Amino acid sequence: MRKQSLNLDWRFYLGDPPEPFGYPTRAGYGPGWRALDLPHDWSIELERHPTNPSGVANGWFATGRGWYARDMQMPEDWRGKRVLVEFEGVYMNAEVWLDEDFLTRHPYGYTSFVVDLTPYIRHGRAQTLRVRVDNSAQTNSRWYSGSGIYRPVWLYVAEPIHIAHWGVSVHTPIVSEDAATVRVQTRVENDTAAERAVALEWRTLDTAGTVITAQTTGGIVPAGAAYTFDGEWSVPQPRLWSPDTPSLYQLETRLFVNDEHVDTDVTAFGIRSIALSSEEGFLLNGRPLKLKGGCVHHDNGILGAASYPRAEERKVELLKANGFNAVRCAHNPPAPAFLDACDRLGLLVIDEAFDCWREGKTPFDYHTVFDDWWQRDIESMVLRDRNHPSVVMWSIGNEVIERDGRSAGAHLARTLADFTRRLDPTRPITSALCDVWSQSGRTWADTDPIFAALDVCGYNYQWREYRPDHARHPQRIMAGTESFPIEAYDNWMAVLQSPYVIGDFVWTALDYLGESGIGRVFFDEEDHRSLGQYPWHHAYCGDIDLAGFKRPQSYYRDVLWNNPHATRLFIAVHAPAPTGKTPHITLWGWPDVRASWTWPGYEGRLFTIDVYAACEQVELQLNGRSLGVKDVRREGRPTLGEGKPLSTSQPITPELKLTATFDVPYEAGELRAIGYYGGQAIAEARLVTVGEPSAIRLTPDQSVIRASRDSLCYVTAEVTDQSGALHPNAEHSLFFTVKGAGELAAVGNGDPRSVERYRGNQRRAFQGRCLAVIRSNGQAGPIHLRAQADGLDAAEVVIEAV
Repeated sequence: MRKQSLNLDWRFYLGDPPEPFGYPTRAGYGPGWRALDLPHDWSIELERHPTNPSGVANGWFATGRGWYARDMQMPEDWRGKRVLVEFEGVYMNAEVWLDEDFLTRHPYGYTSFVVDLTPYIRHGRAQTLRVRVDNSAQTNSRWYSGSGIYRPVWLYVAEPIHIAHWGVSVHTPIVSEDAATVRVQTRVENDTAAERAVALEWRTLDTAGTVITAQTTGGIVPAGAAYTFDGEWSVPQPRLWSPDTPSLYQLETRLFVNDEHVDTDVTAFGIRSIALSSEEGFLLNGRPLKLKGGCVHHDNGILGAASYPRAEERKVELLKANGFNAVRCAHNPPAPAFLDACDRLGLLVIDEAFDCWREGKTPFDYHTVFDDWWQRDIESMVLRDRNHPSVVMWSIGNEVIERDGRSAGAHLARTLADFTRRLDPTRPITSALCDVWSQSGRTWADTDPIFAALDVCGYNYQWREYRPDHARHPQRIMAGTESFPIEAYDNWMAVLQSPYVIGDFVWTALDYLGESGIGRVFFDEEDHRSLGQYPWHHAYCGDIDLAGFKRPQSYYRDVLWNNPHATRLFIAVHAPAPTGKTPHITLWGWPDVRASWTWPGYEGRLFTIDVYAACEQVELQLNGRSLGVKDVRREGRPTLGEGKPLSTSQPITPELKLTATFDVPYEAGELRAIGYYGGQAIAEARLVTVGEPSAIRLTPDQSVIRASRDSLCYVTAEVTDQSGALHPNAEHSLFFTVKGAGELAAVGNGDPRSVERYRGNQRRAFQGRCLAVIRSNGQAGPIHLRAQADGLDAAEVVIEAV
């Protein structure tokens, strides 16, 4: 099939247009329609307000309905060919027309779907593709969903006999360093009225484009039907795919009819093996590997749900740079570009289908269509994603209400798991279960029948159950599919000490919109409910904040995991609480600590300082004076105490391991920590009091980008003192202007309570910095970004679009 982008030149109307069914009149599009290019999330553009029906779960963003329209020329040479349009993701309740002809509806906002235009095309003329998107029924999600055609759209044109869409499957059942077996299936479709003889050629290419294997086969494809061809061959001395060496190959599939080449499909794949056992855990290419995991929602931070290849790639870069080797896609299939980046950069993936089954969690979530759609949506996930070497597990659900056996939960789990295995027998099946919270006497043991249907049992926040469950079920393979950030030490020690526990996935690796304030700090008299009220609008529980900046818990994880190239020491200064008040955190929270020794007006006030340390002892010095040497805490009670506390409304005060704590009166100057192991200094960290804010510094993540509408550049804006040091308290409003071959796609920061919009040209610095995202306008040339603020020297940077 010939594939081309269909992202440009759309029209959009927010609400229901006066034209019947959104169909343009002969005079064209009326008032209210605006031109735009996909991907598009209209919710991120709009004002947040405490009366918006999306509520606290969705971050108070506006939702509603919207219409998209795109005019398409239907050339004569498409006659007799199959014409398809693939939507990677539309949130939600998409309905599609070509002119007045209704084509399809697709309720689920996270699975890709394909529309066949062929029967409705009028060749030699223009037609209008129209999409109605309905996100008005609230609430339908427990986190920010976004609204609109938020992922790319693709056009496919195929000859009458062609390789089916998602019709190629490749996997490697036998792998060693000497040779690997590659097994392929290719589905060929015949749209003609006669059976046809075809030939297939499969070629394996390495990264240099060199053909290293070639094989041919042939057969008869029945009229108006399809036939699947099987192939198998050996690759000598393969380069094995892993997080450390993400080597990729290409499978080139060529289709011939009467010796005429009619179709080609190119599929990236990796050669790797996965195996599981309770004795050795997770084996990748025959070697045990513990999964250093994080959960990630689908949104792209300050861009909202809009899915650009660079935005998806940047998420993977951030995860890899901060020590993660695995990610759980919560709680839905991710963007294809995200998986492409995981393949290229080396990140293991749990690909998850649903947040609920028949029993819903919000009034209008997936449970309303589950019975009619679950098979089609699992099929979409598996057929689309099965060739990605990064995908190592399928998850059929998250914390489903039926987990304790109610509503035929065990039967449903078996049904979904077996259906998924029939589509792809090469990967294990999991599902993430939390405590049962039953009002009718059900206990954790009542999850056993659902776990029996799975290959890997997902434990959300249940690390205390690992050993008891292993005693009851010694062959059970477990994974910590969600964990509290503050319990990182306890969870990771349980993973290291238990071969049957294959890894831990923190909630969350990257911060996300919605589930507002689930990780917040609050004070005694404040509302202890797990979610914060307006203006809280993102979760504030990620290792990495909404703008992509590293938070203190990420530095703690560096120490815990002994991440290479990361610091072995981190100085975390507790921000001063209001007089007479005690700070608390939610279960997903982290203490309000800063990498800052700049506290004007607090001279002489006692500050609590935690030093996260991969050492035995820590010495703290202030302006050259030793404040003592302390042992690093490693033993003692679990971080959140013994037993199973843990109501989500309970304020907690944690006791972190791998930490030395000091109480220090504030005095401007230099704070220095020295880490000792065996009596020898092996690491140090410093914090220095900075001067007054003086200037803005702009740092782009790329100096050159492609001249394409899907190309982005992320530019960090920092407020610095005269020496160039980041000022951690700066809150200036920065104004951005762009000239040349680009535009501002978003501005934002890590402040979970900001009331500023993410679209615009102004953003306040949060802890001294914010972020601007530049989007190419599709033309080659320089892009000039300028940032200015009252009282600061302005800054300008140039990005080249080529």
